[in-house]
Amino acid sequence: MTTEPHSFPRRHARTQRFTLGAPRSFTVAPDGSRVVFLRSGSGTDRANSLWVLDTEEGGERVAADPRALLGGASEDLSPEERARRERSREGGAGIVGYATDTAVELASFALSGRLFAAELRAGTARELPAPGPVIDPRPSPDGRHVAYVAQGALRVVGAEGEGDRALAEPESENVSYGLAEFIAAEEMGRSRGFWWAPESDRLLMARVDDTPVRRWWIADPAHPEREPQRVPYPAAGTGNAEVRLFVIGLDGLRTEVAWDRARYPYLAHVHWSAAGAPLLLVQARDQRSQLILAVDPDTGATRMVHADEDRTWLDLFPGVPCWSPSGQLVRIADEGGARVLAVGERPLTGAQLHVRAVLDVSAHDVLVSASAGAEAAGEAETGQVHVYRVNELGVERVSQEPGVHAAVRAGDVTVLVSATLNRPGSRVQVLRDGKPTRTVPSYAEDPGMPPRVTLTEGGARRIPCAVLMPRDYDGDTPLPVLMDPYGGPHGQRVVAAHNAHLTSQWFADQGFAVVVADGRGTPGRSPAWEKAIHHDFTLSLDDQVDALEDLAKRHPLDLSRVAIRGWSYGGWLAGLAVLRRPDVFHAGIAGAPVTDWSLYDTHYTERYLGTPAEHPQSYAKSSLVTAEGLSSPAEPRRPLMIVHGLADDNVVVAHALRLSSALLAAGRPHEVLPLSGVTHITPQEQVAENLLLLQVDFLKRSLGITTA
Repeated sequence: MTTEPHSFPRRHARTQRFTLGAPRSFTVAPDGSRVVFLRSGSGTDRANSLWVLDTEEGGERVAADPRALLGGASEDLSPEERARRERSREGGAGIVGYATDTAVELASFALSGRLFAAELRAGTARELPAPGPVIDPRPSPDGRHVAYVAQGALRVVGAEGEGDRALAEPESENVSYGLAEFIAAEEMGRSRGFWWAPESDRLLMARVDDTPVRRWWIADPAHPEREPQRVPYPAAGTGNAEVRLFVIGLDGLRTEVAWDRARYPYLAHVHWSAAGAPLLLVQARDQRSQLILAVDPDTGATRMVHADEDRTWLDLFPGVPCWSPSGQLVRIADEGGARVLAVGERPLTGAQLHVRAVLDVSAHDVLVSASAGAEAAGEAETGQVHVYRVNELGVERVSQEPGVHAAVRAGDVTVLVSATLNRPGSRVQVLRDGKPTRTVPSYAEDPGMPPRVTLTEGGARRIPCAVLMPRDYDGDTPLPVLMDPYGGPHGQRVVAAHNAHLTSQWFADQGFAVVVADGRGTPGRSPAWEKAIHHDFTLSLDDQVDALEDLAKRHPLDLSRVAIRGWSYGGWLAGLAVLRRPDVFHAGIAGAPVTDWSLYDTHYTERYLGTPAEHPQSYAKSSLVTAEGLSSPAEPRRPLMIVHGLADDNVVVAHALRLSSALLAAGRPHEVLPLSGVTHITPQEQVAENLLLLQVDFLKRSLGITTA
C-alpha cells in the first residue's frame, strides 16, 4: 500500500513522530557558562551531533559531528548496543548519548562501536584507541580517564588515549561487568552498570550473571537462513540475573559490597556524590519492601539509611534517593495518601503536589517535576506537568504556561523544556536566576496539523480524558468512536502537549471521534489511583467504558460504532475490550499485546500481579488467552486485528500467536499482521506509515464506514 509522499503517516514516520531536529539530552556546566546537548541537522535527519551553547554570548557550535568523525561511513551497531537502544526506545542515530566530567569540559560517547572524546570548550573531538564495540563510555569526574564497557569487560583509558586496560573481565559468556541487566534497563530506569567515585580514583561496578535466567529464541521467519537469537528473558515467576556490586580501583583491586541480596535482590538505584557515602536502593523481589543503604567504599560494608514498606508495591522515581549538598537524604515517598518530596526526615510537600521526579538538588532547594495532587487536581489541570522549586519555606512553580515541562539545572542556570497544546514540539529556554535569557532553536518539522482536542474528565471517578474531533467537523452528527488508550502504568497519554495528540488527530480526521482515557493504574493522580489495579489489570477496561459512556452525554459520540486500538499494554487492553465487552466495543486493534502475563518480565509483572504460582487467578483474570468466555458461543463476536513485530524481544511474538490460536479454536474472527524485522517499536519508515493506513482500513471495514 502506498500513499502520496507528503501524507501525515509518511511525515510522521520519516520525522520519528516529529522529534528529529529537536534539541535534547541537556547538560549544564556548574559555572553556567555553557549548555551541552544533542540535536540533528533537520527534521528528517536521524544523526545527532553534539552541540555547545555559550550562555553568555548566545552562540552555538558543534562539538562533535558523527558524519565527520566516521568519514561518511555508515554506522555499525553491535547487538549489545542495539539491545540498549531498544530498552530506551531510542530510534535516532549518530550520537544518541554522552557523558561528561564534573566541570562539563570533556564529553565521551560511542559512535559505531568506537570511542570518542570531545573537548567542549574548544569544540573539538577525537577518537580514543579502544577495543570495541564500545558501550556507555563515561569520563571520570576530574576528566583524566574514560571508563567504558567492551565485550562484557569494564575498561578504562586515559583521556588522551593512553593506558587502556581492563579492570574486570567476564569469567564466562553469561557474565558481564558494568552493564545493566535486562529488567534494570527495561523496568527500573537504571540503564547504567558503573559509577565513578567523586575523587576519580575508583568506581562502583555491577557484575551481572544471567545464568539463572531462562533462554528464549527470537527468530526471523522471513529469513530462515539466519540463526535465531538466544536471549535470556526473565519471565514472571522465573529466575532473574544475579547482580553483585563491587568497588574497584584503577589498579583492578576490588571489594565486594555486602547486603542481604537474598532478601533484596534488585539493585534499583545507585548514587555517588561528594555529599556523602555511595547510596544504594535495593528492593525485595515482591517490591513491597526496600532499603536505602550507605556504602563504606573501603570495606564494602553497608548501613541502613532508610527503610520503606508498602502493602501493595513501592515505586521507583528518577533522581532519588540522593544526598543533598549538606548530607541530608532526599527521597520521594507515598505518605498520607500523597506522593511527597522528603528531605531528611521532613516531607516538604503535601497533598497539593504529586511529585514525579527529582531534577536537581542544591544547597538552597530541590527542583522537582510534579503534577497537581488528587486534592488540588481539577479539569483545568488535566494533563499538566510542571517544574517546581521546593525548600523549607514553601513551593514555587518555575514553569508558568499550561503544558508539560521538564528541566535540567546547574548553579543559577536552568534549561526548561516546555510543550503546550497550542504550539508544536517543545520550546527550550535557558533561564538564569529564573529569567529567560536564551532559546535553543529546534529544527524539528512543524506537523501542520494542530489537534482539535478537549481535555476533560469522564465518569464518576473523574477519569482524565482527551476528546479529538475531525478538524473539518462543524456539525452535531454523532461520529463513530475510536478509543485510543495506553491505559496502564507509566503510560500517561492525556497530556497538555500538542505533539502527543497528532496520531489521534489523524485518526479523527478520517471520520472518527477519538477518545483517549487515562484510567486507574496510569500515572499522575495519586498513589491510590495508580495502585488500584493491584492483582487486577481489568479495572483498566472498566474505566475505559465508564469514561466513554459519560463522555457520550456531552459529545456527539455514536455508541453503536465503537472501536479501540492500542500498543503494548494498550494492545492488551484493546484485545480485552472486544473479548470481554463486545456489548460496548465493535472492533479492536491489538498492537504488540501482552496476551499472557506469565510471559512478561519479572520486575514489571510481579509488581502488579504477584507471581503466577502464588496468584494464578490474577494472571488468569488478566489473560487474553484464558479470557472468560473466550470459548463460549456467546454473541456478538467482534473483529480483532492483531499486529506484532517478529523481532520483538520485550513482548515476544508468542503473545500474538497464542492469542490467535485460542481465537481460532474458539471460532472468533480475527486477523494477524506480522511485521518482519520489527521490534517493540516500528522505526522503519514504510512499515510505520502503512501500518497506520492499514489500521484505518480495518476500522472502516469493521464498523461499516463507507468512504465518500
